[in-house]
Amino acid sequence: MITKSLYQEVILDHNRNPRNYGSLDNANRSAEGHNPLCGDHLNIKINLSENLIIDSITFQGESCAICKASASMMTANVKGKTQADAETMIKEFRDMTVGKLEPDDDHHLGRLTVFVGVRDLPTRVKCAILPWHTLQAALNSVTTISTEADDDPMHVSIGNAS
Repeated sequence: MITKSLYQEVILDHNRNPRNYGSLDNANRSAEGHNPLCGDHLNIKINLSENLIIDSITFQGESCAICKASASMMTANVKGKTQADAETMIKEFRDMTVGKLEPDDDHHLGRLTVFVGVRDLPTRVKCAILPWHTLQAALNSVTTISTEADDDPMHVSIGNAS
């Protein structure tokens, strides 16, 4: 059972001390994500190997605490994974935050389930999903993505994370 205090503690820790925050000089994939409603703006950079393994990943930008914590935990969890594994995690994270996947269901999210509480805060769901949607865009060589209109991650998917 995920408690509200654990959720808050994890969000605050990753907001204050984000993992993989910075630039990536040898990136061969990147995308820029924007959430106009909240003002979140992220850049995700990836070095994807010839074997489609995420060798390195970073993020930069200005965002709210939920978005930054989500990006931090996302980068820590997808580093070293294959593109296919990352696409699976993208779908599972999105499904969890909108109530289609329960933390007790079979999934690959691990500690990322602390974000299950976001589903009770509808205005914050897009904040949590933005890094994941931006990762999906980068993996599929789409350079910019938004949480609004036709690009809304709640209704549109890119690549294999449908």
